[in-house]
Amino acid sequence: MIAIAIAELGDKTQLSVLLLSSKTTKHLQILIGVLFAFLIVDGVAIAAGSWVTMFIPLFYLKIVSGLVFILFGILILINKDNGEEKTKSYKNPFVTSFFLILLTEWGDKTQIAAALFATRFNPLGVLIGSMIALSILSIIAIYFGKLISERISKETINKVAAVIFIIMGIAFLLL
Repeated sequence: MIAIAIAELGDKTQLSVLLLSSKTTKHLQILIGVLFAFLIVDGVAIAAGSWVTMFIPLFYLKIVSGLVFILFGILILINKDNGEEKTKSYKNPFVTSFFLILLTEWGDKTQIAAALFATRFNPLGVLIGSMIALSILSIIAIYFGKLISERISKETINKVAAVIFIIMGIAFLLL
């Protein structure tokens, strides 16, 4: 649990959750979406070891992750309607957070770490420990996203979030 928490601390996922939570008041939906995606991604990794990266090269997983981040950044920039309700609801925070995490976590260091731990330790214990660590970090990221949204204008948050998502996407494609 501690190793997963340390590996995930400050990761792109936590930054993404923080940015998404700064754009909505539906924080519970984000948390549920994120945790459900983590359960699937880490559950598959734990159940199958490092199966995903054996059949899908890490190179392709990074390309998909990069493109997803760039797409999210562009979609944020395109959303010119900065009306409070549209920005606050972010259409469906559960679906947005679920798919963002689901599509970008394949091949991530925490997923691989969980898979490796499951080859040595009780897989159910690894899954529970991973989910506890990821839950705590996600709650912290959502809390900070909420604090940011209360102190910074929505327009600034949108621009910063879009730029950060695009930079993260480009970094995935180049590194």
